[in-house]
Parts: sequence; structure tokens; C-alpha cells
Amino acid sequence: MQFLDRRHEMERLDNVLSRPGAFGVIWGRRRIGKSRLLIEWTRGNDGLYTVADQSAPPVQRRYLAEAVAERFPGFADVEYPDWRSFLTRLSADADRSGWEGPWVLDELPYLIDADPTLPGVLQNWLDRPERRVRLVVCGSSQRMMHGVILDGAAPLYGRAAEAFAVGPLPPGHLAEAFPFDKHRDLVSAYALWGGIPRYWELAEPFGNDIEAAVDALVLDAAGPLHGEPERLLREETPPATALRPLLDVIGNGAHRVSEIAGRLGKPASSLSRPLASLAEIGLVRRDTPFGTEPKSGKRSLYRIDDPFLRLWFRVVAPHRAALAAAPRETRLTYWRRYRTSLEAVAWEELCRGIVPLLHRSDTTLGRLGPWEPAQRYWRGNAPELDIVARSVDRKRLLVGEVKWTTQPVKVSGTDTRVHVGDLAGSEDIELHQALFVPERTPEDAESRLHVVDASTVMGLLV
Repeated sequence: MQFLDRRHEMERLDNVLSRPGAFGVIWGRRRIGKSRLLIEWTRGNDGLYTVADQSAPPVQRRYLAEAVAERFPGFADVEYPDWRSFLTRLSADADRSGWEGPWVLDELPYLIDADPTLPGVLQNWLDRPERRVRLVVCGSSQRMMHGVILDGAAPLYGRAAEAFAVGPLPPGHLAEAFPFDKHRDLVSAYALWGGIPRYWELAEPFGNDIEAAVDALVLDAAGPLHGEPERLLREETPPATALRPLLDVIGNGAHRVSEIAGRLGKPASSLSRPLASLAEIGLVRRDTPFGTEPKSGKRSLYRIDDPFLRLWFRVVAPHRAALAAAPRETRLTYWRRYRTSLEAVAWEELCRGIVPLLHRSDTTLGRLGPWEPAQRYWRGNAPELDIVARSVDRKRLLVGEVKWTTQPVKVSGTDTRVHVGDLAGSEDIELHQALFVPERTPEDAESRLHVVDASTVMGLLV
């Protein structure tokens, strides 16, 4: 698959080139495209890309020396007894040739896991005033990268010119990878693969045949993604496999802490740390209703953050034995049972995501903005609202209803039963109601509601 987007990430990496000896750090979950990003960046900047292996430190240094020898012939002709001698020789060879990098060291957690003294050695090397080689390190173990870089007591804390997480690709770029004629089909693809480039790459050869792709890649026991969540947890450093039960119960509909605790047979007070760990590695997010303090734990809901993982824990996890023995048509029956609900969740997620971007669109809602990030609203027996957001100037309130249907929706003057004062804390605010639907109808132009369709949503998410 061709390399897509990553303009913002490239710009931040380019900041590392602004001065000799600069240090950069990136991290992100597996399959997110970090290595591809770094390879493309090093190619364009006369850089050196190297990647660590899971092995003993002497073997790791041997493999890295072979990679460095591609730029500095003879670098691998000697054995390096420790990381200090390795880094000292690399600096010396770089100075003699006038090369200042960038040098990319991918999968740094593998090296630290094998030799916990490495961060201190890197600190001393980075602090040498004469060093001119620019270094960018990367890791998929987000917990370890956070501990090494973001912890105030860590040796490498505060030394990075750039430190950022690589996130999923914007969903609008699905149109560049898949030959769908309708924007609603892009939403269906997003409900399967999310914004994970590796999943797009695997699905691309199937073209617009979604059923063939989901069966061959996910449902079939021999498919490359059939055991994907287990690999993601196992490949964390240290492994996060103990967190799997929480994903199972959240993926199957338990969203409140009390519900999660009840299904696991554990006290709710014991779940704060494991839930925080799942959020830290990007697998779970905590939602709070509109109008609630973000740090407040009351009324919070926990949801699986990635569309593919939502699919896996809803369809694959509960039916592993049946899927292993079933023929293709039966496997697809399991998926079809949940397909519409999974797509509806993904569509609602996408619609909330574009609210802060609406001012970039040629729509009435856009001209009324810009808008703050949107949230859901729920409280007791009150009606749940899919989208609620304030305008940045706090003069307007947007309340949106999201519908996912197979047919265009005919808009009527739907009563959303919203009491503005309850939501906004004031009656002196304009209420604007919106309907988010996959496809518009000619009647939409006469509606008193603002109507936003999949074309607008996917067009903004690029």
C-alpha cells in the first residue's frame, strides 16, 4: 500500500533536524505505522534506520552494528562490550565523515528490557556537548516509553526536542486505499479496520469486497488477524496479557465500572489501575457525559477505542470454537449479526469527531462555529443525546442526533426533547439541532434541522 498522509508527524520529525545533536522520541501501539513513517522520513533526509531485536545485549549490539555498517563500513568488524563503546564509536565515525544523522533506533524497549542500564548510558551520550548526531528513538511498548521518557524521574526526561505519539490515520484517507463509490461504504470499512495502516494494507487486495476481507483476515482461524488482540497484549513490555479479561467484558457490553467489576467478580476499587493501563496503551477510552468535569469518575463509561478491536471482541472472542469449525458462510453469519450495530457505533464516533472541524466546511453549522469537541449526554432517565457541543464563543449549543440506516433518511422536524438550560446552564444560548445521516434526500433542504452526511464527515477527516 502506498504511504498515506502523516504530514503533521513528518513536520514534527523535521524539527529534530533543526539543530545538531537533537533528540526525538515517538511511540504508539503496534500496526499504527511508526516504522513505515520513520523509514520514509530517513529516506528523505539521508538518515540511517535501524531496528532492535529481542535478544541478549551482545547479540543486539552485533545486529545493530551490522545495520550501522551499511553507512560506516567496518563498524561491525569489532565486538562492542557495552553500549557506551558502541555509541562512542558511532559518534566518532559520524564526526569523521561529517554525517549528523538522523539515526533512527526503532523498538528501543527491546534493548531496555534486556539491559535496564541503557537509558542512563543514553543520557550520558546525549548530554555530551560535542555530540552532533541527531537521534530519534521509537517504541511500541507505550508503557515503557512513557516510563523512560515522560516520567520526571527518568534519565531521558526533558531531553527530547520532539516527543509524540503516532495515532491512527485519519479515516478520510480510506478513499485512497479502497475503491468504494459511496462514502457510507468508507464508514463500513472504518468500522472494520479503524485507522490502522497495517489492517488497511491487508484488506486492500480485496478491493470493495468487504465480506471476503473480513472472513479471510479475521473470522477464519488461519487469518492473520484472527488472534490480533492477544498479540498486541503479549508484545507489550512487560506483557499486558493480564488485562485481557477487562477487554472481554467491555467488548461485550459492560461499560460502567460497577458492571465490569460484577462480571469479573472483583471489587470496583481494584480496577482503576488496570483500566488506566488499558487507556495508556490506547485500547480503552473513558467517556464522560457533556457537562461533567473530565477528571470526575462519576458516570464515566469505558469503551474499546479501536473499531477493529470492537469487532473482534464482539464477534470473534465469544465464538472462537464455532468459527474454527464453521464453513465460510456460517462464519459470515456471525459477523452479519453484529455488523449494523458495529457500523452504527463507528458512524456515531466519526460524527462526533468532525464537530470541531465543521468550521472548515461550507455548511451553515460550519459558519456558526467553530465548535468545541463534542460529547454524548446521558443522565438518569433523561433522553440520551448522541452529540452535544458548545460553540467556542459559548453563544450557541449544538445538539445532534446520529442515525445509521441502509436507506436515505427523510428529515422531519424531530423533537429532541432538549431543555437548553439543563445542558448549557443558561437559557440565553442559541440551540441548533442537527441530524447526521449517511445520505441526504432532496427533502433535507426544507428541514429546519442542519443535516450532515457521510460525504461531509469523511471529507473533513483527512
